[in-house]
Amino acid sequence: MDRILIRGGSRLEGEIEISGAKNAALPLMCAGLLTDEVLKLRNLPQLADIDTMAKLLQQLGVNITIEDGPMATSAQTGNFSTKAITNYTAEYELVRKMRASILVLGPLVARCGKARVSLPGGCALGTRPVDLHIKGLQQLGAEIDLQDGYIVASAPNGLKGTEIFFPVVTVTGTENLLMAACLVKGETRLVNAAREPEVTDLAECLVKMGADITGIGTGTLVIQGKDTLHGADHAIVADRIVVGTYAIAAAITNGNVELIGARAEHIQSVIAYLEQVGVEVSKTEDGLRVTRSSNTIRSVDITTEPYPGFPTDMQAQAMALMCMADGAAVINETIFENRFMHVPELCRMGANITVNGMTATVRGVPELHGAPVMATDLRASVSLVLAGLAAKGETIVSRVYHLDRGYDHVEQKLAACGASIERLKAAA
Repeated sequence: MDRILIRGGSRLEGEIEISGAKNAALPLMCAGLLTDEVLKLRNLPQLADIDTMAKLLQQLGVNITIEDGPMATSAQTGNFSTKAITNYTAEYELVRKMRASILVLGPLVARCGKARVSLPGGCALGTRPVDLHIKGLQQLGAEIDLQDGYIVASAPNGLKGTEIFFPVVTVTGTENLLMAACLVKGETRLVNAAREPEVTDLAECLVKMGADITGIGTGTLVIQGKDTLHGADHAIVADRIVVGTYAIAAAITNGNVELIGARAEHIQSVIAYLEQVGVEVSKTEDGLRVTRSSNTIRSVDITTEPYPGFPTDMQAQAMALMCMADGAAVINETIFENRFMHVPELCRMGANITVNGMTATVRGVPELHGAPVMATDLRASVSLVLAGLAAKGETIVSRVYHLDRGYDHVEQKLAACGASIERLKAAA
């Protein structure tokens, strides 16, 4: 199993190219199931989750060709052609690797009138139920049974538009029902819909494919169903979580880094936080520049919230930064339980963190020290990399397959900005 070796203490300076958002790419890939024409997706990141989704879609009958970018670390272009869906089952062996696999459910039922998709099962971040996906499809007219760990859905007479109210904000639930609604009869209203940029990116691509969607970017999406959709050419939006992560990498190393392709409007809450911490974020012609403007990292409290609030996917990275702050910061996690699993590993590096339920108190220390640590999930893994960049001595991060799910070529991109970081390949 690969590991990452970091020798801390180097100041980051240079440019980092931001690939397309994983959480936008995955539903966009599933949108290819809605048409028998080619959907071309540019700025496709090179990630393990992208590979997993591609394997799942190929099992369903999607023909996929991938064009490499100009450099090894560049984003790819994917062409997705679904002339006919030849299989209606999303098997457990693939779905268990990635919960986003549930996103094939809506498109399959809408286009084919049937689907058999494995329940995603457990998750290191705690319970992420799919009941809102199921209830929404039932409101559209689908008949759904749970059989042997699978969601078995059918709509022999097609789906019919209606109003669906989400009692809590759900990103993948919004995306699944948005895609399904594009091929239903009549009008569908999704109320209390997720407003994340990745949802907006999906909606904008669906419009390019011929969908009729209004209210994009708001909490109410109105969809007029169509008989068919056509192909399209779409560039995936830059990954705002990757932007925020590399911004904190610059902050924690007292660095100066330009993030190529970053969009300030997608990370306003993160920028506001960084400015309070003592980090300068400015727009450039090609993206954003992040510079530590203070010798001291100021402690700032955080509460995670649905977009446009502070993202839960940035909580672990912000905690790594607060480990070296002047004073104490309180971090409230309101989205997922079990999202403080990186705390014991940060404490191995000398951090002073106490946890009470879904609240963590981080008391800054003068310095962190390199240590062998183990990743437990995607964002936890990158928080350990960030801590390692600032720590004194060597840090070895194990189980970096988590990292590869959401960050492409992280060691090459950081090394190009001056970090002493390398991947230790597992023995064959």
